[in-house]
Amino acid sequence: MIRANMAQAELLRRLERPAGQVRAVLDTDTFNEIDDQFAVVYALLSPERLRMEAFYAAPFFNELSTGPKDGMEKSFNELRKILSLMGERGQVPIFRGSEQYLPAADAPVESEAARDLVRRAMASSPDDPLYVVAIGAITNVASAILMEPRIMERIVVVWLGGHALNWPHTKEFNLKQDVFASRLVLDSGVPLVLVPCMGVASHLLTTLSEIRDHVKNSGPVGEYLHETYRNCRADHAGYSRVIWDISAIAWLIEPDWLPSSTIASPVLSDDCRWSVDTNRHFIRYVHEIKRDPIFRDLFAKLRTRQATTSSGWDGP
Repeated sequence: MIRANMAQAELLRRLERPAGQVRAVLDTDTFNEIDDQFAVVYALLSPERLRMEAFYAAPFFNELSTGPKDGMEKSFNELRKILSLMGERGQVPIFRGSEQYLPAADAPVESEAARDLVRRAMASSPDDPLYVVAIGAITNVASAILMEPRIMERIVVVWLGGHALNWPHTKEFNLKQDVFASRLVLDSGVPLVLVPCMGVASHLLTTLSEIRDHVKNSGPVGEYLHETYRNCRADHAGYSRVIWDISAIAWLIEPDWLPSSTIASPVLSDDCRWSVDTNRHFIRYVHEIKRDPIFRDLFAKLRTRQATTSSGWDGP
């Protein structure tokens, strides 16, 4: 089994809240749902905290794709569309990710994304780690770790995956698609901030009326996000939807919005359930989310972007 070569004190230091601006990459199955689009935009609108270096297209397989490869390609094209709407802020490289899930626990999947992650991580210093934000199946990240285990000493992974530890199961889409990859990230000792879906990120609900009032009039990207939300359902009466993926971005912007603690990394069973072994290495586990300040911050940044683009300046 691959294990990070890191003393416990160093692991705990790496799991502390980051100070100032951090270097980050975002691994996303962007076409899978409507929330990844919001997360991509939120990351690009937060240069005070995030210096985005790259975006990686993650695989996914559901009714919107014919398989992991098709899901990854559709996510790549969706990333390209969003970044084109972001003007100067969208000048960030995009890389194609894995065309399949890990075939075995020790078998990485070759991809541009995994190779780029290895390159960027190895160019990083342990004192200035690369933050790897993952909001889909974690195949690309696990593949990079298998290709070059030393990157674990130079990265911090922030992953939206699984459900809360008290949930009856953890058969969550991101986690269950690639159990080999999920278990590797949980077992390896890589510095990990885990943001659960049900029970935590599930509080990030919003409605079409809120998106119409606070997003739609924020220029082309606001119109696109509004259209994407509106088209997700024919009847919006009494309907709200979770914008899950902004949670991982929000933790890097302001960790106080996502109260967390260090715990022993949970054990993932073959049937996607959690168990506890207190002798395992530490991770940071988000156990609560403050919904309102996260959406206020996102909406304010969209308004600011519209004001600056209307005046002919798109910012650095």
